[in-house]
Amino acid sequence: MNTYYIKDQEFLNSKIYQDYLKDNPSEGMLRVRAFAANQAVPVKGMEIIVSTVYENSKIIFYDGLTNESGVVENINLPAPKLNPDNLDAPNAAKYDIEAKYVPDNIDTFYKVNIYEDICVVQNISVVPKVDLNVGGFNGR
Repeated sequence: MNTYYIKDQEFLNSKIYQDYLKDNPSEGMLRVRAFAANQAVPVKGMEIIVSTVYENSKIIFYDGLTNESGVVENINLPAPKLNPDNLDAPNAAKYDIEAKYVPDNIDTFYKVNIYEDICVVQNISVVPKVDLNVGGFNGR
């Protein structure tokens, strides 16, 4: 499977990307929120990668870090047009979110649907890894 980055100008002019835009001519938005301790502590510096698979190719639309508030905002993503005759079953583009946080060895995946003119929020709950051998506790 080939991997393409949306920042690559050559890819933006490619047939595969132009076909993807024909299938998804509208735009939706994604907001990612990463928190620990029941959303009390924001997780700064979590790497967020947003991608999709199209025609056996992986397209990476976003790769960045959460800010000091644990948030990545305004990730604009292609989405299909809504069908006004059938709003009970709206069309959506499917994206994968990979969330990586090196200090706690976290690497998790999420799937999200993006709809025309809608801001979708994906919450990521971080549970730090605990070393049970700290302080003399050996698990017995």
